[in-house]
Amino acid sequence: MPNYDAAHDPFLLPDMLPAVERLMQAHERHERIVIYGDYDIDGLTATTVLLDAFEQFGFSDVQAFIPNRFVEGYGLTMEAVDRIIDTMQAQLIVTVDCGSLSEAEIVHTNERGVDIIVTDHHNVAPVQPPAVGVINPKRLLQDYPDEYHEFILKPDSAYQGKLYPFLDLAGVGVAFKLVQALQTRLPGLPAGQEKWLLDLVALGTVCDIVTLRDENRTNVFWGLKVLAKTRRLGLKALMAVSGIRQEQVKARDLGFGLGPRMNAAGRLDTAEHALTMLRATDKTAALEAARQLDEFNAMRRSQQDAIFKEAVQQAEQYQDDPVLVLSGRGWNHGIIGIVAAKIVEQYHKPTYVLEEMEFEAKGSARSFGDFSVADAIRASDDIITKGGGHKLAAGVTLPVAAIPAFRQRVNQFYQSLQLQDQAALLLPREDVTAQLGEVTAELVADITRMEPFGPGNPQPILRSNHLSVEQVRRMGSEGQHVKLTLRDETGQLQMIAFAAPEHFFVQPGQVVDVWYQPIENEWRGVRQVEGRLLHLAPSEVMAGA
Repeated sequence: MPNYDAAHDPFLLPDMLPAVERLMQAHERHERIVIYGDYDIDGLTATTVLLDAFEQFGFSDVQAFIPNRFVEGYGLTMEAVDRIIDTMQAQLIVTVDCGSLSEAEIVHTNERGVDIIVTDHHNVAPVQPPAVGVINPKRLLQDYPDEYHEFILKPDSAYQGKLYPFLDLAGVGVAFKLVQALQTRLPGLPAGQEKWLLDLVALGTVCDIVTLRDENRTNVFWGLKVLAKTRRLGLKALMAVSGIRQEQVKARDLGFGLGPRMNAAGRLDTAEHALTMLRATDKTAALEAARQLDEFNAMRRSQQDAIFKEAVQQAEQYQDDPVLVLSGRGWNHGIIGIVAAKIVEQYHKPTYVLEEMEFEAKGSARSFGDFSVADAIRASDDIITKGGGHKLAAGVTLPVAAIPAFRQRVNQFYQSLQLQDQAALLLPREDVTAQLGEVTAELVADITRMEPFGPGNPQPILRSNHLSVEQVRRMGSEGQHVKLTLRDETGQLQMIAFAAPEHFFVQPGQVVDVWYQPIENEWRGVRQVEGRLLHLAPSEVMAGA
């Protein structure tokens, strides 16, 4: 059980002190503060964390601005800053989940006579923009490139207590550290009461797919406890429409249930719908907002399927490329990131998917293994308009006419790395080999004690060999799901895969090896142990490998 009281000192984060001092000044002067959020779940939850906390600290005038993906796009823009200053009369801007690379925009904000504080967790610039503070743990990698790694590896080193000991906070995690720092300076949110914000911190952390180690693991573990009894009417309603039992909510429910519905609003319309849900104080309004998000999610699925089919047809034309760059008109750039992830699953290649507009294309990228889509974008700086992100997920904007050159450049960059056996990294690797008779409710209960699962703390994978296929059942409106009944000499187990690849649809009588995660499923009051099927291969192939 993670120890919440072992949280790291927030003032070890870069620029935390000047940021807190500026906020205390704003508090004293009753200045108007605008939280500049982002349209994904990390940004939305971080925005709500600060709105809730600032209200309790007694800040007199705090508003939120959520950029529209289709108007402002990601991050700070000159136009948005001007609108915030001119129409919202902002006297201080606090960003969440963005701003570290916004040099020109922050200079412009300063020229307009408004201070800005950045809280972020994305990549940083060689020289920090002229904000009051740029609170970003990743700055430490740049400031102490060698020493910091030594510090992480040796917690008792000379750097203990001098540098922040954890890099991979989500944006909402950084916002939460700002709240913890303000607790030491301002009344209104007594020590311990900030835990009621952890439902938001857990949601943003899980959905932003950061490593569930250190403070992230602690925040998600306790955040799930808070979510199980959350006071937020919107989250209660969203769990209800998602079919999630609140008292049994798990990290997987956040990533596959709540997350897609919240993100769908920003993908199709405006993320303000999701913020409204998070901030709802009336049961009826909360339910209406949750249902709206559910409808957006259904629409998102439909559009996603249509784009995916077109992207697959195009991918066949570039099957010799180690990196796929796919583009098309009418491909909603709010959805193409999901399509890119699905293309990666199917073709086992890093993928960029772009929406072509009249002159400009906007795209999202997904990767795996050792190839960084963000670094490949940086290697294309001379032919793109802008871009950036993480190793495994990034965004890019470029002229439509530059797409062929961009395709060539990212593939050249891939070839220059001389990477080997990358596709094999996508295959699951078993933690243990087990016979089916050993997969019991007691085993599932033992595994459950290791939650929350996610990057850095993955759910254990079992492998069972030489299983006889007894039954095969196609499920779903298009027969896209499969349920297998498998047997060995010790017992029988059902395995389920949703949106299963074609080779999962084996024939009765075949003998297979399977990789899976044991789960306990409940249907109409009956609980039984099943397997979530991850990979399958004929036993004779594996035996000869």
